[in-house]
Amino acid sequence: MPRETQEKVHVQELLRQHPADVAEILSALREEEAVDLLQRLYERRRRAAAAPLSEMEPEEAARLLSELSREAAVQILSRMDPDDAADLLAELPTDTVRDVLRRLEREDAQELSGLLTYAPDSAGGLMSPDVVALPARLTCQQAIDTLRRVAEEMETVYYAYVVDEQAKLLGVLSLRDLVFAPPTAPIVTVMHEDAVSLPADMDVEEVARTFDKYNYLALPVVSQDDRLLGVVTVDDVIDVIREETTEDFLRMGGIPAGEEDPLTPARQSVRKRLPWMMANILFNLVAVIGIAVFEGTIERVAFLAVLMPIIADMAGNVGSQSMSVTIRGMATGNFTWADRWKALRKEFAVGMINGLVLGVQLGLISYLWRGNPYLGVIALLTMWMTTIISYLLGSWIPSLLRRLKFDPAMMSGAVVTTVADLFAFFLFLGLATSFIDFL
Repeated sequence: MPRETQEKVHVQELLRQHPADVAEILSALREEEAVDLLQRLYERRRRAAAAPLSEMEPEEAARLLSELSREAAVQILSRMDPDDAADLLAELPTDTVRDVLRRLEREDAQELSGLLTYAPDSAGGLMSPDVVALPARLTCQQAIDTLRRVAEEMETVYYAYVVDEQAKLLGVLSLRDLVFAPPTAPIVTVMHEDAVSLPADMDVEEVARTFDKYNYLALPVVSQDDRLLGVVTVDDVIDVIREETTEDFLRMGGIPAGEEDPLTPARQSVRKRLPWMMANILFNLVAVIGIAVFEGTIERVAFLAVLMPIIADMAGNVGSQSMSVTIRGMATGNFTWADRWKALRKEFAVGMINGLVLGVQLGLISYLWRGNPYLGVIALLTMWMTTIISYLLGSWIPSLLRRLKFDPAMMSGAVVTTVADLFAFFLFLGLATSFIDFL
């Protein structure tokens, strides 16, 4: 089969697949192969090239689009949903964006320019301007007729919104209520006046929490004077939740810049990981001050060095448990600064019980290993008190960092581990020094 025929068949097969599957194929190819395939999709059907780019990460989609001719890029962007096109444009150089906007039709260019004025991590940056806004004077039948006319132009229609002459939001119309209402009834008698809306400058994490709280499929975005600007749909929020969860997970692992792909080039991985590892060395130096102070005690009772890693490891582990629960609570909005004392009381109770059990376990192991009851008691007391302190630190430090405008997901782990280890070393070696003659 000739090569041209093979390529034709291959593109024909892709046209029958879901855009998300095509996007996955493009992501798996080398860049030059992906650009070539995107070009052939564009030549066959413009929309077939636009849809997969909407499913890709904006940065990756922008990289592919920038390799196409400017005419092809403009044609593809004009067929993308406005919010997706704006996200893609935000990843391109300013000169390129200016040139693309100049080539687009005036209405499309104005729409995209307006979306680009909003911060990417805000409700305005997330919204689509394709929203069904119905004048308050319409009847239910007139509203249904309007919906039929505009349905094909909309990205997704979950609800219709009622506005006044100044485009201010008055209420929301459920399509179900609209269909079953009397045709001649004014829509203002059917709408829900207490519509939940999103300020354009609301942070995307708060947007996600609002969706989670009210379980809507879409929410309107309004300006400061309540004018209807657009709509955020649940599929956009799912992407936000995934991205925010990934960022928090990576930051807790000490990768602030993010490294989502395991196949990221080694040079980029080094640049993202190394600075935090170097900072961790400094944190660890602080923690081992306790060891240096009690160097003489360790020389006299070498067995203490055997127990120290166990105590330090447990301090870090229990602190991480409490810290993870606290950070998760802050991310979901279930934990605020006002809740800190309740959380501390709860973690103290958990530390008392868990610490006693772990202390008895380590104390018995130490006694049976060395046959020295004093060593067993020191190990018990150290583990008990260290567990309590570590749980309290894990709950307190993230909330304090958030209060001080620092990133708790990024900084809490190192701070909690360092302070917990420092306390554990000073307590353990301090007790051992006090009872050195009995050891």
